[in-house]
Amino acid sequence: YAVYDVRPASPAKSSALKVDGGACANNFLMQVQADLTDAPVLRPRCVETTAMGAAYLAGLAVGYWKNKEEVIRNWAIDRNFLPEIEEEERRKKINGWNRAVKYAYGWAKEE
Repeated sequence: YAVYDVRPASPAKSSALKVDGGACANNFLMQVQADLTDAPVLRPRCVETTAMGAAYLAGLAVGYWKNKEEVIRNWAIDRNFLPEIEEEERRKKINGWNRAVKYAYGWAKEE
């Protein structure tokens, strides 16, 4: 649910959410992200983008790739998760999340 809170603060103006890392292999999690943000979630073929980025930089440095545009063309989508819930259900879920966060504040109080 935190992605719903963070997304509006993002300077990126993309209408889609690009994901990477081990957690994005979880189809259920990616569908929840699409549903909560009401935006497509794009999972790349290679989810280990940190390692891939290092390899791309090394390849650029030694001339394996001619330029950044050639590297960008290598990025490909494995799966596109589209929102599947209606706005009313989304609001209900987000309101439940916000209530849970509010109640959790009480747990953090020192006794």
